[in-house]
Amino acid sequence: MVTVIHGERETEVARARVVGDALWLSSADVERATGWALTPDGFCRDSACVPIPRGREAALVDGDTIDLAALWRHMGHPVVQNGAASAWVLGTAAGERADALRSLMAPDFTLPDLGGHQHALSDYRGKKVLLVTWASW
Repeated sequence: MVTVIHGERETEVARARVVGDALWLSSADVERATGWALTPDGFCRDSACVPIPRGREAALVDGDTIDLAALWRHMGHPVVQNGAASAWVLGTAAGERADALRSLMAPDFTLPDLGGHQHALSDYRGKKVLLVTWASW
């Protein structure tokens, strides 16, 4: 059993094969974990497609299995795994993070207030917001 963490998703994959720094998953498991699907145009999610360069097919795809770690690195994103290779985190590229920071736009999130009512940060766009946090530890 392998856990793939990507964005807000945590996906358990029963039939994963780990070989060194390679994480081989079925194409269905890759799509379930990341939203990216193997198509004749390459790997696609929504309208974005990443072509597979000639000569790299064998390093990324073997029949119906895909080396998700190699694919993620090919797209310029970091990949880390725990020591037992049972948990893999698919990170966001540094360029994407830098673009988000330059925009000064906080990512949207939703949290409950003390009464249990949900509030999304996007509901307050254009208004000044004071966010107070506290942790028991």
